[in-house]
Amino acid sequence: MKKGRIALLVATCLSLALVGCAGANAGTAIDSSAPVYVHMNGGNEFLEPTVAVAPGEPVVFVNEDTEPHTVLGYHPSTGKLNPAINGDPAGTPGAGHPVATYTVKLKKPGIYAYYCSVHAVLAKTYGSAVQPAHRPGVHGYPGAMAGEIIVTTDPALIAQNPASSAKKVLNGYFGG
Repeated sequence: MKKGRIALLVATCLSLALVGCAGANAGTAIDSSAPVYVHMNGGNEFLEPTVAVAPGEPVVFVNEDTEPHTVLGYHPSTGKLNPAINGDPAGTPGAGHPVATYTVKLKKPGIYAYYCSVHAVLAKTYGSAVQPAHRPGVHGYPGAMAGEIIVTTDPALIAQNPASSAKKVLNGYFGG
């Protein structure tokens, strides 16, 4: 089996496992009205790179950096852009200014990968598969600015989100 097919098989199995977990907890109610926040900072990283949400629950990307970022969805098995995630939150000028945000609602269970094209590039791995890599020549941490949104009906998985994902503006960053 080719390495590209192995990567696709692993991604598919993980997605199906998440959907399968949903059936085990179908009787448990999930509040999908409260947003989950993913913060971007001056170190050019997503502070909550992986979050889990219920189908249709808003994910709000909050740019608490002075510079703009992008939030682009992509398919790890092919590198094709996923138009379900396509945002461009501007930078926040400074303290006292409103923070720029971008909101996405994903209704279908699965794993949705995204990255900031200002601070990361998609690099080939095996076959047609890709993953984000640090964009040479940009400031900030040397890692790729990327993350995943897991859409699931499993309340135990959703409960594992970082505490900071419940707040729109984090202390110590620009806010409005």
